[in-house]
Amino acid sequence: MKLHGLAVAAIFAAGCAFAQTTEIHNDIPASFTPPKQQAETVTKPEWDYTKRVEMVPMRDGTRLYTVIVIPKGAMNVPMILTRTPYNAASRAAAARTPIATGNAASPERGAGKQDSSHMIDELGLADEVFVHAGWIRIYQDVRGKYGSEGPYLMTPPQVGPYNATGADDTMDAYDTIDWLVKHVPESNGRVGMLGSSYEGYTVQMALLNPHPALKVALPESPMTDGWMGDDWFHYGAFRQTNLDYFLSQTTARGAGKRGNHGAEDDYTAYLQRGSAGDMARYLGEEQLPYWKTVESHPAYDGFWQAQALDKLAGDKPLSVPTMWLQGLWDQEDMWGAIHSYRAAEPKDKSNTLNYLVMGPWFHSQVNREGRALGPLVWDGDTTQYFRREVMMPFFSQYLVDGAPKAATPPVLIYNTSANHWDRFDKWPLSCDTGCENSAKPLYLTANGSLSWSAPKAGEQYSAYTSDPAKPVPYLPRPVTGEHWRTWLVTDQRFVDGRPDVLTFITEPLKEPLRLSGTPVVNLMASTSGSDSDFVVKLIDVYPENVADDWKGYELPISLDIFRARYRKSFEKPEAFKPNEPELVKFDLPQVNHTFEPGHRIMVQVQSTLFPLYDRNPQTFVPNIFDAKPEDYKKAEQRIWHQPGKASFIELPVVK
Repeated sequence: MKLHGLAVAAIFAAGCAFAQTTEIHNDIPASFTPPKQQAETVTKPEWDYTKRVEMVPMRDGTRLYTVIVIPKGAMNVPMILTRTPYNAASRAAAARTPIATGNAASPERGAGKQDSSHMIDELGLADEVFVHAGWIRIYQDVRGKYGSEGPYLMTPPQVGPYNATGADDTMDAYDTIDWLVKHVPESNGRVGMLGSSYEGYTVQMALLNPHPALKVALPESPMTDGWMGDDWFHYGAFRQTNLDYFLSQTTARGAGKRGNHGAEDDYTAYLQRGSAGDMARYLGEEQLPYWKTVESHPAYDGFWQAQALDKLAGDKPLSVPTMWLQGLWDQEDMWGAIHSYRAAEPKDKSNTLNYLVMGPWFHSQVNREGRALGPLVWDGDTTQYFRREVMMPFFSQYLVDGAPKAATPPVLIYNTSANHWDRFDKWPLSCDTGCENSAKPLYLTANGSLSWSAPKAGEQYSAYTSDPAKPVPYLPRPVTGEHWRTWLVTDQRFVDGRPDVLTFITEPLKEPLRLSGTPVVNLMASTSGSDSDFVVKLIDVYPENVADDWKGYELPISLDIFRARYRKSFEKPEAFKPNEPELVKFDLPQVNHTFEPGHRIMVQVQSTLFPLYDRNPQTFVPNIFDAKPEDYKKAEQRIWHQPGKASFIELPVVK
């Protein structure tokens, strides 16, 4: 999905009421009737392309709005398909809206300006390579959105117990490709699919039963598992800022309105409402079927498991060459690409079908300029390099007769400190056992240091008081949408000195330390309450003898939040016994980074990341969405350092 910041993008009138749905299997209220669309072909003599708009029929008779952009004179060329919930008409009319808006779901896209006479201008920056190659570009509205017919379900699972509509995005992708190869005579009958975020989910759904004409796929930061770490939840902690997205996506077939939070600073707005459920009710979302579904499934039950595409893909044959793409600082969908790659990897015996690329990007930045990420400046335009030098040769070898075999490494990951691309045969480089580079524990100590040696007798614990009334912000206040895309590289000095943040740090390093893989958190933690969240950050602390902007900068390399009621089972939450230490273990996002000499390694531990994630009341309740004001209580959190009860991070150290 595409979340465009936390700030209010449009005023949601307080007196507005949504129409009540009478259709069980539709996440959009049923009172909306889309206008009938007819097939049309648009071109002018001076244009270098033709634009066809087709209502493509599915097997159940539902027709999907499809825009086909064909270069003038095209013959025997491949087709590139993206299936989107964000308005196919606007995706194929970038010339009408300034690219800088970056809002594919906004109502103004695709309106106001005239079509360009040049295909390169009519399509977005990410399509530049396809235009230069003379390929056909196709965008399609998913079922129930914008110009497409039928009911809309948000990222629906395949047809089954949790999708009784009789249709899904696997079927619709298959039927669409089948229609395209029969009705686009300019094509060579070969199709490649790509898309980012929600669109990446539609690519992944197509791979569950691919049409024979689907020859190559590129899911970019796909929304693969909405509970584990993509979009809605991270390890059970709800990303409550998605409430705006639910409004924009499920109150209309087009772009719905966003909510009026009641304050300019989202920290204040969410805090004064209470729980995420209270905020949802304030915004009127009890009328939205999808929100009610999310609210009723706080744990990792069958509903979420049925949508876990990495696990579903792991059970399917591997037949379509697929390149999984991920940003190393993706603030929205950090789970999908890497876990899908891992699920498919055992089936790729020849190492020729399953590929992984991780770039130094925020969410979907691959479709934009990639010279920098916030304060981090790279060696050239990294996204342009990827599109031109990696993606296009990879696609061409499968889509174009006679194209040379691409020199694509199985794994291509940007080194975020050395500032260059690394090529690998596999990922991760480090593992627990049985490989050259084994994970190495870095222990948290009672004196606030980090040590490669396990604690000795006498060390006890470090403690902090977590107060739900004063949660730790994830950005310096005021919290608005301005820095949403780059918040994961925010200098963490803004929380230094807070009594509810524990900091552990090494001495300046004498030798470089390279990490390539998955940092794994192992906290021996206790709470005086009966429930808790834990946030762990792995940070590169810059020395003082660098450029002024970087002196002492605390750069997050990897961080995440874990709802500790799920420490034993994601399906069955369990309360803590007060003050009894238990293991809280979870993976942090992938890293490929070198801590340079003079730099220091820092680990921060806290219990809130607000208002991005909803607060844990620290009193165990069956469903945190229903937590009452009196449930929110202060708690003393302890991180233990004793022999047999040590807290550490397994670091993927490589030689």
